[in-house]
Amino acid sequence: MAQRVRGVIAPGKGEPVRIETVIVPDPGPGEAVVQVQACGVCHTDLHYREGGINDEFPFLLGHEAAGVVESVGEGVTDVAPGDFVILNWRAVCGQCRACRRGRPWYCFNTHNARQKMTLEDGTELSPALGIGAFADKTLVAAGQCTKVDPAASPAAAGLLGCGVMAGLGAAINTGGVTRGDSVAVIGCGGVGNAAVMGARLAGAAKVIAVDIDDTKLAVARQLGATHTVNSRSQDPVDAIRELTDGNGADVVIEAVGRPETYEQAFYARDLAGTVVLVGVPTPEMKLELPLLDVFGRGGALKSSWYGDCLPSRDFPMLIDLYLQGRLDLDAFVSETIALDGVEAAFDKMTKGEVLRSVVLL
Repeated sequence: MAQRVRGVIAPGKGEPVRIETVIVPDPGPGEAVVQVQACGVCHTDLHYREGGINDEFPFLLGHEAAGVVESVGEGVTDVAPGDFVILNWRAVCGQCRACRRGRPWYCFNTHNARQKMTLEDGTELSPALGIGAFADKTLVAAGQCTKVDPAASPAAAGLLGCGVMAGLGAAINTGGVTRGDSVAVIGCGGVGNAAVMGARLAGAAKVIAVDIDDTKLAVARQLGATHTVNSRSQDPVDAIRELTDGNGADVVIEAVGRPETYEQAFYARDLAGTVVLVGVPTPEMKLELPLLDVFGRGGALKSSWYGDCLPSRDFPMLIDLYLQGRLDLDAFVSETIALDGVEAAFDKMTKGEVLRSVVLL
């Protein structure tokens, strides 16, 4: 029987979000209903509200979440009612050319629940990233549920569902940071500071955090940065080179998503070094670089989407590290809020006052 739950809806472009009653159907084949326990407030949710993703309003917001499986549909075998899970927006298909070549983290045919959640009047909702977790319960594809150790805090665990995984993966998976490397991270919001943590976890010898906000740089220090650079007062390229014997960093992670900061990342890396773009640019942005410099500096220019993660591989491992005290996910939880606090949390996020506000349900 379909259930009536509370959910945070973005009704139209730029309009304030509001709580409405959402109808969640019983799970069909390959689907699961999850009782949401915690969901982080991510920039992506704000992009949905502002119409920056698409115009398929109304949206059911929220996607960075953890909770407990309540029920599953026919054919679901990987998770069962009662399992504690992190929700992900990359449910791999297992059949596309990337999956068949053994690279499921690049899956080109990820999928969501087939059924739609609706408002009481029957209006179909578009769940953010196929999840819609600013709600008491949500309907997802079972492949979007990754079972992890239930000893983990839901508020911390859910952050692996998007931003923290994006940053950790940019360093560990995409950037291939390894012991002894020098790493620079430009932009120290939630994703950038997760990249700092990932670089430290991977054994980097130097981790240089760059931002224009001293408060964020202080957090970066706490999470593993060995050096910090305030790019309001220092040229970041010169500073990174000075800290790396004049060479530049082995890996530079750009977590802002702007042409200016990407150019800084490009010139702040060592010869044959790697640039990783994990910041999300807007459609109108363009980048111009001398092609001779692209050729002459060698190395690799990479983009990192969701940290090139494979949830079934990465989430359980990272939660184990968290429970061992080796990965401080709690440090990213700036505050916990109620479901009606999402709009105010957007404002705090825009002002840079928080790493993550997390809705507890």
